[in-house]
Amino acid sequence: MGGQGAGRGPWRRRRPEQWAWRGRGRVPAGLAVLVACLLVCHGAVPDGLPGRPGSLLETFLPWLGLAVPVLAALALLRRSAVAALAALLPAAAWLGLFGGHLLPGEDRAPGLLAVQHNVSDENPDPEGTARALAATRADLLALEELTPAALPRYAAALAPQYPYHAVEGTVGLWSRHPLADVRPVDIRPAGVGEDWNRALRATARTPRGEAAVYVAHLPSLRLSPAHGFGSARRDESAVLLGAAIAAEPVGRLILLGDLNATVDDRGLDPVTSRTDPPSRDFAFSWPASLPLARIDQVLTRSATVTRIRSLPATGSDHLPVAAHLTWPAPAPGR
Repeated sequence: MGGQGAGRGPWRRRRPEQWAWRGRGRVPAGLAVLVACLLVCHGAVPDGLPGRPGSLLETFLPWLGLAVPVLAALALLRRSAVAALAALLPAAAWLGLFGGHLLPGEDRAPGLLAVQHNVSDENPDPEGTARALAATRADLLALEELTPAALPRYAAALAPQYPYHAVEGTVGLWSRHPLADVRPVDIRPAGVGEDWNRALRATARTPRGEAAVYVAHLPSLRLSPAHGFGSARRDESAVLLGAAIAAEPVGRLILLGDLNATVDDRGLDPVTSRTDPPSRDFAFSWPASLPLARIDQVLTRSATVTRIRSLPATGSDHLPVAAHLTWPAPAPGR
């Protein structure tokens, strides 16, 4: 019996150490599971609470991927196989959601090029911004935050290449192709005066057929430690814009605008639910100094955005975004 006790003694002394090894990666593993759940089930995060945490999470959802290398490093530091395996969960979830953004976009020619840009009402160089946009040779240019003082300067600089344009309030559309049926679109949230006009609709008669083109600037967000993510007015305008799109009789539609929302943000659901799936490119556009999100959007119905990319900075706090669009050409003789 003494021999058996001697044989069991070392084993008993090692057991606490083994349990410490097994429990070493519990915290990193738990964090990895939490991040994976947030990525996959972000829609379950409530948005009715103060600060709208659901929309806030979805606005910056791609950046949760930064947690993966941190979790992997923690697993190595803790020498935990369990934590290392758990880190694969958010990695797989992120790739499932955003892996397509890393693939090169398709460029199908011929097609149309559309550029969307919030030019900023504090832009110190409207002419330079207009020249940079004209240099893209886009078929359609959508601009927001056009002030009465700056509008003539944009119009003069763009006129040589864009013979057709329409302006309603602070938004404008410049086109290489004829525009018709131009009218304002009322997306005013409750309590906003009648002089607040930030959306228009026009019919663009392109070589590939007609398309209804909408330009919109949804209300800005307010992010503060005291009140969190203030998006109520934006969400209300998104509902009105979605209703206008739903009622649009022209089948092919292009929406260009500063929507103050990413395509993952549920606040934009009234719009994205009535358009085709968006292009899966990052093309972060705001803020221009350190782009963290794409809130400048090009969405379509019965057309395909084959690629969207951000362009070099102008005098604005947003980057322009350029989208390649394609749809079947009309049959000969039509």
